[in-house]
Amino acid sequence: MFLQTPAATGNTNAEAMKQMGFENLMQNFDWLGWVVFVTLVAMSFLSWYFIIANGIRNATVKARADKVIDGFWGNGSTQDAIRELEAQPKSEPFSKIALEAASAMAHHQQSTTGTTGRLAESLSRSEFIDRALRQAVARESMRLEGGMTLLATVGSAAPFVGLLGTVWGIYHALIGIAATGNASMNAVAGPVGEALIMTAFGLFAAIPALFAYNFFNRSNRVVYARFDEFANDLHDFFATGSRIESAK
Repeated sequence: MFLQTPAATGNTNAEAMKQMGFENLMQNFDWLGWVVFVTLVAMSFLSWYFIIANGIRNATVKARADKVIDGFWGNGSTQDAIRELEAQPKSEPFSKIALEAASAMAHHQQSTTGTTGRLAESLSRSEFIDRALRQAVARESMRLEGGMTLLATVGSAAPFVGLLGTVWGIYHALIGIAATGNASMNAVAGPVGEALIMTAFGLFAAIPALFAYNFFNRSNRVVYARFDEFANDLHDFFATGSRIESAK
């Protein structure tokens, strides 16, 4: 029996480490390996896009919310308040909800003073404004949900996609070992290490998406609560002509 010298052992370990590199992994990809790799890259890219986009959008909505709401209630003239709301950016949700309520009230008044008055007969002003506010709140809430489904999908599916690449890589590594008849640690370490990289890719894609989904889910619930509170105050104001202050 021959013993390997330390130098020979070092060279063998170095060669095994080279076989575990990302460059060698790319060279040994088959069609399924490329499908898994491209899928994970696309998942990661899309999740980071929506993380950044949702982060900017949520921060902007929260920063403008108090200004829009306080500006509306602090204005002495309803017409001036509506003009200020119309000057807000199109992506600002609170101004859209208030403008929807004002438009519903004006539309109902026109139908009341019209010749037919069918709308006034079928729905009271309170009911008509309430329906308009519900639709506006639902529409703006859906816009805040943009990208949330994708983040949840990446957070839950990316590890399994990476695991698929790992299992497929180990399968091919075992076939190669069986074909060569070399089952030494050096022959096994390289292919198995390459296969495990795919699992790491899946985790790298999933972890940020999962944390972002939980964060935005909590942040959106806070905004939804403010939508409902503002909509209730708007309903009281446009339906009765005065705002009913809630006890806090």
